Amino acid sequence: MTTRQDCLALDAQDPLAPLRAQFDLPEGVIYLDGNSLGARPKAALARAQQVIAREWGHDLIRSWNTAGWFDMPRRLGDRLAPLIGARAGEVVVTDTTSLNLFKALAAALHMQTDSARRVIVTERANFPTDIYMAQGLASWLDRGYSLRLVDSPEELPSAIGADTAVVMLTHVNYRTGYQHDMAAVSALAHAHGALALWDLAHSAGAVPVDLHAAGADLAVGCTYKYLNGGPGAPAFIWVPKHHQAAFRQPLSGWWGHAAPFEMSPEFAPVDGIGRALCGTQPIVSLAMVECGLEIFEQSSISAIRAKSLALTDLFIELVEARCGDHPLGLVTPREHARRGSQVSFTHPHGYAVMAALIARGVIGDYREPAIMRFGFTPLYTSFADVWDAVEILRQILDDQAYDIAATRGAVT
Repeated sequence: MTTRQDCLALDAQDPLAPLRAQFDLPEGVIYLDGNSLGARPKAALARAQQVIAREWGHDLIRSWNTAGWFDMPRRLGDRLAPLIGARAGEVVVTDTTSLNLFKALAAALHMQTDSARRVIVTERANFPTDIYMAQGLASWLDRGYSLRLVDSPEELPSAIGADTAVVMLTHVNYRTGYQHDMAAVSALAHAHGALALWDLAHSAGAVPVDLHAAGADLAVGCTYKYLNGGPGAPAFIWVPKHHQAAFRQPLSGWWGHAAPFEMSPEFAPVDGIGRALCGTQPIVSLAMVECGLEIFEQSSISAIRAKSLALTDLFIELVEARCGDHPLGLVTPREHARRGSQVSFTHPHGYAVMAALIARGVIGDYREPAIMRFGFTPLYTSFADVWDAVEILRQILDDQAYDIAATRGAVT
């Protein structure tokens, strides 16, 4: 059986281990919730002070030009692009994932000129806001659009047909960590004349993504999970160059105008990825995103993925070996190709167990029904963290040291 000494030896050999020092991790905490909110890069504090004190405080409005504020959504998009298999001029960092999904879905529906295509296919287990945004857009358009919800990936082939306009899926499921075969699903959508729209919220910065090679049509994602951009950090949207001329979205704000400072009363979309922009950007939040991206540029997504799989393999192995007498159920796929960078286990009292873990300094999170989620961020999670987290879990379960009447506000 793997020992803690084995884990320390793995850490000593880990090429990503030095990057941990670039994050501000609280003493005595094992942080396994980077799939919900990434840890803070140490550089973020100085960057925020620079933006607030110097660029805003001293240079004032001049910083739109002198500090590059105006170009920041595109500049950050170009830095993020390699992590998702995108090219320069195809990504902007802006708005929220929900808003970007709304824009991308509206654009995809507009690209479909066949009036018989009025169905949006997605999973019932998709992140709820994705479903809500699609429901809201479909009802707002009032042109006979509807959602078709599938209950498993195996149902997709029978759910996609001649009436399908868009297949809208999250690449890695937020609850289970299941990872779709993006290329196969995109090809399936295209075979039926549908477009493939992907949410990369649980993929970007955690698993290899090559949007072009996979044949995706549009994609969105967030920067505050594995990309460590900070709470509520702006999201991103990807529109490949071959779709940009046809990309039309209803949030036609002045930042997406071809000549925003002419102040024309008529909207004319800018050429290129800029047409995915809407209004004035949250500059302080945008600036924090750059700090996380700078750390990624010191490694490679292949190295990150290799460590992610090693961490999650180890966690599954240790939980099953050391906590096997307890009613834990693995819901995350064992198959590497189908696993993101998290591991989810069920337990009849999962909420209370997670609350007890957090009280002991192991921070994961909980999602209904009865699912405990543990996220593994290779940039700062160590193999010793995994061993220590499982040991604390074992102690809690063996001693039944959890209160099933725990206050519901204890686990986010």
